[in-house]
Amino acid sequence: MLYFLPSSAASSPDLKMATHESNNGIGKSEAKVDTAGSLAGDGEAQPASSQIQMGSGGGEVPRPMPGERRKVALITGITGQDGSYLTEFLLGNGYEVHGLIRRSSNFNTARLDHLYVDPHNAVKARMKLHYADLSDASSLRRWVDALLPDEVYNLAAQSHVAVSFEIPDYTADVVATGALRLLEAVRCATKPARYYQAGSSEMFGSTPPPQSEASPFHPRSPYAAAKVAAHWYTVNYREAYGLFACNGILFNHESPRRGENFVTRKITRAVGRIRLGLQTKVFLGNLSAARDWGFAGDYVEAMWMMLQQEEPGDYVVATEESHTVEEFLQAAFSYVGLDWKDHVVIDPRYFRPAEVDSLKGDSTKARRALGWKPKVGFQDLVKMMVDHDIETAKREKVLVDAGYIDAQQQP
Repeated sequence: MLYFLPSSAASSPDLKMATHESNNGIGKSEAKVDTAGSLAGDGEAQPASSQIQMGSGGGEVPRPMPGERRKVALITGITGQDGSYLTEFLLGNGYEVHGLIRRSSNFNTARLDHLYVDPHNAVKARMKLHYADLSDASSLRRWVDALLPDEVYNLAAQSHVAVSFEIPDYTADVVATGALRLLEAVRCATKPARYYQAGSSEMFGSTPPPQSEASPFHPRSPYAAAKVAAHWYTVNYREAYGLFACNGILFNHESPRRGENFVTRKITRAVGRIRLGLQTKVFLGNLSAARDWGFAGDYVEAMWMMLQQEEPGDYVVATEESHTVEEFLQAAFSYVGLDWKDHVVIDPRYFRPAEVDSLKGDSTKARRALGWKPKVGFQDLVKMMVDHDIETAKREKVLVDAGYIDAQQQP
């Protein structure tokens, strides 16, 4: 677990970046990670700060030169999938990282456990967590003013498309107006900061593929509409106030750290449990929906690259390949020698009021201007996620066999 204790922003040795698979956020924490909150994740106990380190690395760690100041990054949504990978990347590049998290009665910092350093170890602890919320402008301004970050990454959101139909007001407040609150805090700060806004391919909605920076937005959910608003707020603050503000329009990006209520992770989690005899069926919705799926660990590097350019801009980040949910099922189940048709049940409750049929990105600008390209392909991504969830299912089976949990909670 991560413990929140008052601390100072002390410098510390550089730490090697943990591998993308390093523990995959699974470890000592007993917490479940919140994937749908305004600041996707949270912690319990005393307010103020926590500090954490990179996972196992070994070897000599480079130290800053005398008089050299570390760059400071501020991340909202730090305990989410993207936040955890971005934190690893930035720490590996010598940054001091601060994350804003919501107050919750549960520890929701599991994705960061493998980075943890006791806050009393001020030499090595270069990550700090602070309580704030995108719905609370005063908390955003307070931390931006106190930390004076060089870079601000707004990754926080109520990011589940289907859930946004059920809580549209909250989604709009956090995703759209929350971004505006943070932009205003950055604008009013005494020190200029470079700002990254996490966009989404869902903004394109029913616009035919391939979708690029020049494609029109046609959102098909409250979540997507809120992201469109955040996108244009970012453009407006760039043009009106001269902020170095970038929009990253990232197409679907997955990993073993993806929330279990997202379709890709729901599938791979089911594959692991079915393979171990803990489950027999998985209930899904539209299998013909096509998405451009990449690896989240690759995509966070593109976020950082955008803020290193001479001029701010907006970039589509995508693999430029599209696969249907059915294709994902086939890849995941066949990897362990199973036929998905024997285990998948279509449940109408998982169909959305307005469907997005096909998303496929054109990331030409990002590849040319940033020099970015994906490293992990579709098949390798599926295998990575299935391998992780088989190991998770093995640990679960130990508890089931010992009588500590009931595997029959799912059919």
